[in-house]
Amino acid sequence: MWPFGKSTADRVKDALNAQPQLKDLGLQVTENRGNVTVSGMVPNDRYGRLVSVVAEGINGVKSVDVSGLVAEETTPVAASAPAQPAPGAPTPNISAPNIGTPAPKKAASPSIEAELKEAEDNSKIAKAVHSALKNNGELKDDPIDVLQSGKSIILRGVVDNDHEQRLAEQLARAVQGVASVDVSGLKVAAGAKELTKEKDEDSGDTVYTVQNGDTLGAIAQKYYGNAAEYKKIAHYNNISNPDLIKVGQKLRIPS
Repeated sequence: MWPFGKSTADRVKDALNAQPQLKDLGLQVTENRGNVTVSGMVPNDRYGRLVSVVAEGINGVKSVDVSGLVAEETTPVAASAPAQPAPGAPTPNISAPNIGTPAPKKAASPSIEAELKEAEDNSKIAKAVHSALKNNGELKDDPIDVLQSGKSIILRGVVDNDHEQRLAEQLARAVQGVASVDVSGLKVAAGAKELTKEKDEDSGDTVYTVQNGDTLGAIAQKYYGNAAEYKKIAHYNNISNPDLIKVGQKLRIPS
């Protein structure tokens, strides 16, 4: 079950790859306690803003660092007029080549700039939807990602019931600029909110408190939909014997 089947970094990658301008760039994404870093080559320096607004629509992302993006082209800064020589000073030879000075990188074409501006504006719509969901008392603790395709919004994640699913769709449609909303990836699973409620203060990991009658297999079934994933939880919590867990024990649940 999402959000435990994929890490935050992988979900950010999915969001970036959903953008036509970004999907073929092969950007690298890492995440630590909600702080996301995106690196790689981009066509020009405008792409950093687009990457940031897309990543900020992913649930659990606290900050986005795009300083690792390297632009192949940059918008050139207008050159200042050459200083006039002082009276009586020899006139400099302005025709001499400027040895050792690299040629300025060319700016992105107007059509690319327009595409980036449109994609950035659309991603701001997705960010506004994400904010609307987080400001709603019923949905604020539900793990929901907000992606966009053009002016269409895509909601992915888990909610507790059909009412919350409809509410999420209604809130998304109410945001100005949204053309349509796809909730096919927003699953309903009773108790999903409770499963993600407790967090480790240091790592930000979801924490589960072992209850009477629990097994690691049963816990894995709750979070992953697959009891065989118990080994992942055991390894993450340094449990050598999966059959030995205690009531009240705190287990960190890996993505």
